[in-house]
Amino acid sequence: MPRSPEYVDLFNDSILKTVRKAVSVTRWNPQQFAFFVRAALHQRSAARRRAAWSGRGVHVPPMMIASITRRCNLNCGGCYAMGQRREERPELPVERWREILSEADGLGVSIVLVAGGEPFTRPSFMSLTAEFKRVLFPVFTNGLLMTPETVRTLRRRRNLIPVFSLEGGSRTTDSRRGEGVSVRVNRAMKSLSDAGVFYGTSITITAENHDEVTDPEFIRPLVAGGCRLFFYVEYIPVEEGTEDKVLTENQKAGLEPLTQSLRNRFNADFIAFPGDEERYGGCLAAGRGFIHVGPDGSLEPCPFAPYTDVNLSVVSLKDALASDFLRSIRDNHDALTETRGGCALWTNREWVRSLLPAPEKSAAPSPVPGSGFRVPS
Repeated sequence: MPRSPEYVDLFNDSILKTVRKAVSVTRWNPQQFAFFVRAALHQRSAARRRAAWSGRGVHVPPMMIASITRRCNLNCGGCYAMGQRREERPELPVERWREILSEADGLGVSIVLVAGGEPFTRPSFMSLTAEFKRVLFPVFTNGLLMTPETVRTLRRRRNLIPVFSLEGGSRTTDSRRGEGVSVRVNRAMKSLSDAGVFYGTSITITAENHDEVTDPEFIRPLVAGGCRLFFYVEYIPVEEGTEDKVLTENQKAGLEPLTQSLRNRFNADFIAFPGDEERYGGCLAAGRGFIHVGPDGSLEPCPFAPYTDVNLSVVSLKDALASDFLRSIRDNHDALTETRGGCALWTNREWVRSLLPAPEKSAAPSPVPGSGFRVPS
């Protein structure tokens, strides 16, 4: 079998280190510890499965981002999911999701990041994850639909990992998400901690909140309360006039070493997204490292580049990964290195759109004025 490209081994190793960190931080909880030991073993076997498919000419990413719904119970300013003018096509039925997840698992996709909208508005999809016990499903949620029954379900289904969206402290969070939201999120996190559920938080990091959300005094009470996973997602200026929110060059350059320092200091893992893509030879989207599925089944390079030439409602995942559009982006990964603004695909969006056949170009969504990328939910 041909040797995998260096970036594949590096990315596989990075994923395995993240799961091993989960093993380390859960060592005092026997159930969580045992689950993540098994998860680490599966990451190795999934990597071998992807390598086998690669030898047959099928390039399979380890991660899929699944935006399963447009529906949301909040109306947060700057939400990218609301800021994209997508056509109102029907959401992919749960029966089709079952087929896609089964195929993805067989190909070696081992992590499915679930986004929206608010994913918990689709309980049928949440139930579906029970059928794929070896796949990890981090679920990016606003936390307001966390009922006692949901907590009991999460306690039983350890591969379903809630990741609560925060903007910083209570004042910063409520200023964007609504009065009283931070109190309700903290209440939801405590209920999970009391039940022994592994959970994390996702923070859209901007030039404005950078110092607040990376301050140990902000992090310490969250870790003490049971939070074991922190995602720092770089703000992406999808509309002119919001560039002042983008991380400064110094902040961006310091984010990777900062997360490593926090990882060493706290009993939790810290992940920057998109992270140091130059280490992997450029952009990891379009299937090099991950792929995005829109609510209607559109297979897209990533959530920041909502363009497509194929839809999983009518095409298998294996065939869709071979699309000319995605392959063109992958073939030019070395030109898509990190840029100020966090996303090379967004910076080069006109080039990305130029790769599409004419009918798809005209259907591509455009941002709503005043919007900016933030993690949905």
